[in-house]
Amino acid sequence: MSDDEEAEAEPTDAVVDEAPTIEVEEEPRELTMEEKLGEAESRAETAEKEIAYRDADIVNIRKRHTQDRADLLRYGGQGLARRIISLLDDFDRAISSMPETTDDSIMEGINMIRNNLEIALITDGAKMIDVNGQKFDPKIMEAITTIPASDEHAPNTVVQVLEPGWMLHDRVLRPARVIVTAVK
Repeated sequence: MSDDEEAEAEPTDAVVDEAPTIEVEEEPRELTMEEKLGEAESRAETAEKEIAYRDADIVNIRKRHTQDRADLLRYGGQGLARRIISLLDDFDRAISSMPETTDDSIMEGINMIRNNLEIALITDGAKMIDVNGQKFDPKIMEAITTIPASDEHAPNTVVQVLEPGWMLHDRVLRPARVIVTAVK
């Protein structure tokens, strides 16, 4: 016998399982009433929590919307107010640069227009910030330059207002541009 034939004739220790494996699907068992009730209560509790979260979100959205509308009504004219403030500055520069020989009726008309613009601003909630002689506050002022403190002016005090500041209700439209005494 040849080596190949001997190898074929020798028995092997391996067990060959040639029977196909059949998986038997078990029928799902019927849940008891208590299990069904527990499952339903769990789903109901989860749904109640979800509803509570959504209700809270709706309340928050309504509050935010109400606040946004109030802010829009209160501060909606902010951009226009800034432009009018610029116009007031232009009128002030024009008035200060007019020669003294200018006709009084022209000066009166220019002053009247300027004053009407300022009245319109004030009527809608804007106000000029009066800071002359006050302690420097960076929230409402912009220091253009500093000068040394003296006996006449305490340190960190506004000495001169170069350009007045403006507020709309509680918001700064434009900080006052000032000269301040230096801090020692």
